[in-house]
Amino acid sequence: MRTFEGKVALVTGGSSGIGAATAIALARGGAKVVLAADRPEGSDAVLNAIAAFGGEAIFVRSDVALDNEVEAMVEATIERFGRLDCAVNGAGITGDVKIPTAEIERANWDRVIGINLTGVWLCMKHQIPVMLAQGAGAIVNVSSIYGLKPSDAGHAAYCASKFGVIGLSKTAAVDYGQRGLRINVVAPGFTVSGIVDPNAEGATEKYRTMTAKYSAMNRLGDPRETAAAIAWLCSDAASFVNGAVLTVDGGDTTPVY
Repeated sequence: MRTFEGKVALVTGGSSGIGAATAIALARGGAKVVLAADRPEGSDAVLNAIAAFGGEAIFVRSDVALDNEVEAMVEATIERFGRLDCAVNGAGITGDVKIPTAEIERANWDRVIGINLTGVWLCMKHQIPVMLAQGAGAIVNVSSIYGLKPSDAGHAAYCASKFGVIGLSKTAAVDYGQRGLRINVVAPGFTVSGIVDPNAEGATEKYRTMTAKYSAMNRLGDPRETAAAIAWLCSDAASFVNGAVLTVDGGDTTPVY
């Protein structure tokens, strides 16, 4: 179905993982897509995949922690396609892990918060005025299961940033819900990506243990599954969904049997 025919979508973190799958899903739905990422690696594969089925997409390099680069990213979108209907703010980093809160280095804290939380705010800061001028728009921000529960992986900065994304998004949804904008959140569980690679050497047992602990379906997520949820939130099928947090994690679990 050409759900997004005539629409333009911007996806940060669009060159890999959930972002790449989302860009492809939106393009399959008819959207013209802007991939934005700090590093270009992987973007060609996504652009080629979209071109293979006749879609249209471009790549724009952008560090979402930098105001001027985010502003330029949105300007490049408008310059190329003339509008912005859907924005998916998925750029993010994990930062250091297995470190107790008081032992986190300030530089790590600042970088994680800068990209994962401030970056989402900066993206919305520049996306929202464009959408308001059009009278409509949908934004989906990517949080995590660690935006809903404490981190047991020793990455307090990541957890804090993902909790923050949810509060920020819900507040923005209230601010702009009566002005034609919808702002929602997805909270993925452990999903196959460049970071979560079940094919890496020695990873089999690690991910067997992880999925048993975190997923009632006892498996990792496929990025296309989260992409499908994001695409639905961007679509008119979700026209009365605003300020929601959609968890895509296979069901929360810690087995006791």
